[in-house]
Amino acid sequence: MRKPHSGGPREKSATKGRPPSKGGFNKGGFNKARAGGSRDGARSAPPPTAATASTDAIGAGAAPRQAALDVLALVRAGASLDEALADCRRFDALEGADRAFARALASTVLRRQGALDHVLGDFIDRPLPKRAARAMDALRLAAAQSLLFDTPDHAAVSTATALAKAYRETQGYAGLVNAVARKVARAPKTRLATLPARVDTPAWLWRSWERAYGPATARAIAAAHTAAAPTDLTPRDPAAAPAFAEAFGGRVLFGRTVRLDPRTDVKALDGFESGGFWVQDAAASLPARLLGDVAGKRVFDLCAAPGGKTMQLAAAGAHVIAVDADGTRLKRVRENLDRTGLDAETVKADVRRFAPDAPADAILLDAPCTATGTIRRHPDILRNRTADDVATLARVQAELLDKAWALLKPGGVLVFATCSIQPEEGAAQIDAATARLANARRVPVTPGEIDVPEALVSAAGDLRTLPSHLAGDGGIDGFFAARLVKEE
Repeated sequence: MRKPHSGGPREKSATKGRPPSKGGFNKGGFNKARAGGSRDGARSAPPPTAATASTDAIGAGAAPRQAALDVLALVRAGASLDEALADCRRFDALEGADRAFARALASTVLRRQGALDHVLGDFIDRPLPKRAARAMDALRLAAAQSLLFDTPDHAAVSTATALAKAYRETQGYAGLVNAVARKVARAPKTRLATLPARVDTPAWLWRSWERAYGPATARAIAAAHTAAAPTDLTPRDPAAAPAFAEAFGGRVLFGRTVRLDPRTDVKALDGFESGGFWVQDAAASLPARLLGDVAGKRVFDLCAAPGGKTMQLAAAGAHVIAVDADGTRLKRVRENLDRTGLDAETVKADVRRFAPDAPADAILLDAPCTATGTIRRHPDILRNRTADDVATLARVQAELLDKAWALLKPGGVLVFATCSIQPEEGAAQIDAATARLANARRVPVTPGEIDVPEALVSAAGDLRTLPSHLAGDGGIDGFFAARLVKEE
């Protein structure tokens, strides 16, 4: 088998060095990146080459680790984490604890890749070549298990070595993987804690957050991203939130969100099958509430998938028309409506070409964005977004805002929302819209209006949540929402 040549990567005897890899991930699909709400990613990208050994040949405990390795390869090829998990055959074959472990491994490597690479760089004298990307991922998996999980060191080392031997393009790196994984296993378990907060954040993102929110908040955002997000539920009947919280051992946020442990198996909870609630981050539940009393009103939910806001509006008594360009995701909206017993009309259409027979009394536009506010749930965003994506999507958002405005009745209310913490996809978008739309008036959010603290309302009166907010309660997704009234 081909071995690394004398000038290639090799184990380091010193204890200091460069991170072995600064990237190697292709740009992936956006969150609802097409104008009507679909994603634009590589769903079916296969792993680069087939394994040369079966899971049985690799050894006990290999199945979840090999699945995690394949998931990372799919993300590197351009898929989102959710797409990779859905498309990975090895992951699909797992059950129970093995399935949860594989998902946690892949998510953790994506979330902490910068820190893991920094530690690995202590023991590798130069970056591995692109052809050894899978070997690099095997090392990241071993380092994550040694430094962040309770995995026995011998298991982390032996399975990483076996994984390197199992693929043709990495067999020549098995010795390196074994040696480096052993050294990482002997490193202090506190090693990651000594690294700067920004180590897991791409430079372009870090700079944008420092400019927008200041260095201290940028550090707090990065720190929030190192942990998995909690599980939040929205009850169909808001008044049932306290009862659900008591029954499930959770707590109530913002008067109607039920917060639970991140590891909660939602489908096993009493009330899921009967449609008593749905999964929705606390921040994502707020924009729909900014429309006020929608009972009996005609409301357009634009870029509606996966449907949490559609269900909120339907539960509040609105006649909802949910529009999304992605038929598969729109089918999920329909399934969620059926499970909860709520009614809404669903329309497959690009919002920019949506032509309803009458205007709306109110509109919720949850616009496609870079989704940088959801990194805790979707750590692949750290690997497959670029600064160019922000500019591209900001232009799409402006087009959608103008179209939505044309669909709104005089006197109607429009709420624009994004799950991004980039200013270009938030306040700057609304500043530009109010400047070009002569009859648009910004209506500030009143602190306490929707049970949110004053810290979540910007100086301009917009809703602005950051992952660092509510740190004592498990944090929250980053979200922006602004409310406009169309003056008559």
